[in-house]
Amino acid sequence: MIDAFWSLIITPWALQSDTLLRAALLAMAAGLLGELAWRALRWPRLVGYTIVGTALALANRGASGHEPALRLAIDGALALLLFEAGARLNLRWLARNPWLLATSVAESALAGLAVWWVLRSFGLAPEVAAPLAIIASAVSPAVLQRVVGELHAAGQVTERLLALSALNTLYAVLAINLFSAGMLLSDPHTWLEALSPVLFSFCGSILVGAALGEGLALIARRFDLREDNAMVLLLAAVFLALVVAKSAQMSALLVPLLAGIWLRNRTERPWVWPRHFGSAGGVLVMVMFVAVASAWRLDALPAVIGIAAALVLTRTVAKAIAVVALSQPSGLGVTQSICLSMALLPMSGTVWVLGLDFAARHPAAGAQLMPILLAMVALLELAAPLVVMLCLRMAGEIDVQGRGNAK
Repeated sequence: MIDAFWSLIITPWALQSDTLLRAALLAMAAGLLGELAWRALRWPRLVGYTIVGTALALANRGASGHEPALRLAIDGALALLLFEAGARLNLRWLARNPWLLATSVAESALAGLAVWWVLRSFGLAPEVAAPLAIIASAVSPAVLQRVVGELHAAGQVTERLLALSALNTLYAVLAINLFSAGMLLSDPHTWLEALSPVLFSFCGSILVGAALGEGLALIARRFDLREDNAMVLLLAAVFLALVVAKSAQMSALLVPLLAGIWLRNRTERPWVWPRHFGSAGGVLVMVMFVAVASAWRLDALPAVIGIAAALVLTRTVAKAIAVVALSQPSGLGVTQSICLSMALLPMSGTVWVLGLDFAARHPAAGAQLMPILLAMVALLELAAPLVVMLCLRMAGEIDVQGRGNAK
């Protein structure tokens, strides 16, 4: 009896990975460090979140990505961020400037092919090199949206940066799902049973995404988005679509991204959304950044750090070559194109979730893929936001105090 009573007192205060106390302390630390980075250095707040996650990784207390509550928070944060990314992608702009679309395809394809070549030169099997190359071609919309939003950046480089990140994320999500399906369909023992789920997942993701876009358009027409009730409806609609997608084995990344694209391009009217759908979404985004920064393991780093560094360098150079080569026909100056290409650096929550989902479907390949992917994320998670900030400043789209350029 005494032991049971004592357990009731102690358990809520235990600093274990699944306790409310630990979550509260981590959120407080991340929030304080984020504000310190912003107020003292004018750095994006996510730098502070990343420092907390890195400290967890160094202490071997990082996230694995398989914790149910944490994965739900990450999926929710990514749903909001990817919807925002899609809602800023104007397909009419791409139609008017096809060289921008060509730049998007070229930088994604060249980065993927270059990463593939490096991985094969290190002796990795095609079933590991191919998905890792696909995932590495994506740029994190989450990091870019956070940096751009906090610094109030505006201009050609900013708009192209957000458009390219949304597009190459779309390419990566589609390609990795097709590759995963191909691995199942190519096996004579699994292709027949895999065919129906593959088709259902792809078609269902498109339909649910379109339905979400239409639902949010209806909410936006009927309610003032500045009101709390409207924000609750927006959040509820996104999360409902997320639950449907996950329950039906659809892509939880593709649905919100397509919903945003559908909504943005079904009308000429520009939609203005509360950033991250208000404070609740902001908390989820903070949790995601802390978790991603903590996901790598210190004991696994030495074996893969060399490969990861080579891949980061290869990916950066490949994207830069494509962007700079097509800068003139797409209407961008040389300095602007260099800034744009270097800002295509971040890898964060989206690539982590893509890797986790692929590893869950293909454990043998995933066991080799995930340590390299997490090492790449570890190398970029802290540096990438600062590089993006410096590139936008060099492009003249934010001022030295981090406030928006009035041009």
